[in-house]
Amino acid sequence: MLAADCTAFASGEFHSRFLKGKALAIACPKLDSNTQSYIDKLIELIDVAQIDTLTVLIMEVPCCGGLVRIVQMAREEAKRNVPVKVIVLSVQGDVKKEEWI
Repeated sequence: MLAADCTAFASGEFHSRFLKGKALAIACPKLDSNTQSYIDKLIELIDVAQIDTLTVLIMEVPCCGGLVRIVQMAREEAKRNVPVKVIVLSVQGDVKKEEWI
């Protein structure tokens, strides 16, 4: 799971609902400047660690959309193709949308 760092604070069920059984990576496209390092690490997870799927947990705020774009860029550059599920939380912490991209 790749989660925007604010998601754990928005959802009281973060650990039990979203993280159970998953490895976690945290990122913030608004506060972190070196997005290429995220892309490179995601490519390593896809190609070297050979993850089966990637879940991206973001908030409904505009800046979180950058995390989805980073994942899409990494998936395009990776040798393997993995399914990506995006879960969008409202600012109240409720699931607003879930979709496979």
